[in-house]
Amino acid sequence: MTAEFDIIVIGAGIAGASVAAHLAETHRVAMLEMEDRPGHHTTGRSAATYEPNYGPPPICALTRASRREYDAGGYLSPRDSLFLMPDGQEEAFDAVMAGQKGMTEISPAAAKAMLPLLRDGYARRAILDAGTADIDVDLLHQSYLKRFRQRGGTLVCDAPVSALEKSAGWTAAAAGRTFRAPVIVNAAGAWGDRVAAMAGKRPIGLQPKRRSIAVVPVPESIDIMSWPMAVDCGETWYCKPQSGKLLVSPADATPVDPHDAYADDMTLAEGIDRFQQAVDMEVTRVERTWGGLRSFAPDGNLVVGYDKDEDGFFWLIGQGGYGIQSSPALSRLAAALVRQEKPPSDIMDEGLVLREISPDRF
Repeated sequence: MTAEFDIIVIGAGIAGASVAAHLAETHRVAMLEMEDRPGHHTTGRSAATYEPNYGPPPICALTRASRREYDAGGYLSPRDSLFLMPDGQEEAFDAVMAGQKGMTEISPAAAKAMLPLLRDGYARRAILDAGTADIDVDLLHQSYLKRFRQRGGTLVCDAPVSALEKSAGWTAAAAGRTFRAPVIVNAAGAWGDRVAAMAGKRPIGLQPKRRSIAVVPVPESIDIMSWPMAVDCGETWYCKPQSGKLLVSPADATPVDPHDAYADDMTLAEGIDRFQQAVDMEVTRVERTWGGLRSFAPDGNLVVGYDKDEDGFFWLIGQGGYGIQSSPALSRLAAALVRQEKPPSDIMDEGLVLREISPDRF
């Protein structure tokens, strides 16, 4: 038997779940997830930071346009971000400040007051972004899944798509079942090009890149939860308080094939060493580590829109490391484009240029 829908969304991470929640309001939607639960890969392994100045211009526009929904849903907890410039990162400092909104340069002494363990002399200059926050990613993701179910959506897990065929609509084979719909939304994350290839599409050159993170304990006498997220301007390490411990990452971006990512121990060790050069704290052990995939199109911008063949194949991939922070606005935009409606005006007012994210650019 073939299950009939209006739209099939492939992938139930934050991209797939959020757009499916909107589309289910007006259409019969099936969401197919290859793992046994949604959000197993990138969505569940995020640093969970809202940073409206982080990413290429389209991402920044979408992130700013997401703020209203974040505030309304109670998904954010304020946390400043601190960018530190050691010797040799002068050009990176200028790049951080270029085109930013709401960031201010502060003195190294002010930076040390915010990050008490900062080594004297490490930061030659510093930048404060007071408009950033922690994101409750699980609450956000689950809220989209709940909305999707309440609107009659069908979620099928343990259902990797094994074949896609175009004939009077799209037919997807998954988990021994057949699903059919006029529209396919490719929200498969790092597997986006593989899904496209099954559909007979030319891959865009999507490149998954691994990022490694360690959880580092701190002395019980130190209260770190009021500290900002701290990163060097060259993005060779960052740290962020979480649950009384520090997340420390080398901010690596190692090209890999799509897979269930794990941390690279050597890369982590190098990043922790750079972190220790910045702070007066010795890392003697880590409690756990993990890795995540951040997938990029060749030009670094996300890919959103119908394929140029005009056959109902919709691209929603290439969010890089910015998919969660931009998801409220991105999902509204993508849903509007799937329905062939005008993009939401509040998103466009943030300076988004659709041609910069269109699949037609390839």
